[in-house]
Amino acid sequence: MKRAKRPVVASVLASTLVLSAMTPLATHARSMGDVDNRPGEVAMIGDALFARPVLAASTVVGFALFTVTLPVSLLGGNEDEAAEKLVRAPARSTFLRCLGCTPAQHDQLVAEKKRKDAQENK
Repeated sequence: MKRAKRPVVASVLASTLVLSAMTPLATHARSMGDVDNRPGEVAMIGDALFARPVLAASTVVGFALFTVTLPVSLLGGNEDEAAEKLVRAPARSTFLRCLGCTPAQHDQLVAEKKRKDAQENK
């Protein structure tokens, strides 16, 4: 009888540990879904020191890959898509995105600015 209880108890303990470890992730995901909050100073510092240099390097590498694969892209007729994915998207994230913002936060800020400009022009 004791041998039958051990696998059951072990599986209950394992599932409890897994589920309790996922609780903070769900809470964090819920807070990340809220794009109303502005980025903090830690996010700005991390973005300036780590993310922007990596994105700048990926823009350069993407441009080199785009140049190398351009003949094949022209034959396939997807040069605009290749340019968007390899060059334009990393360049936008590097040079146009607000410091510390996630892409969702940046899109929301741009939409708010467009709304304000449209209201002022009326």
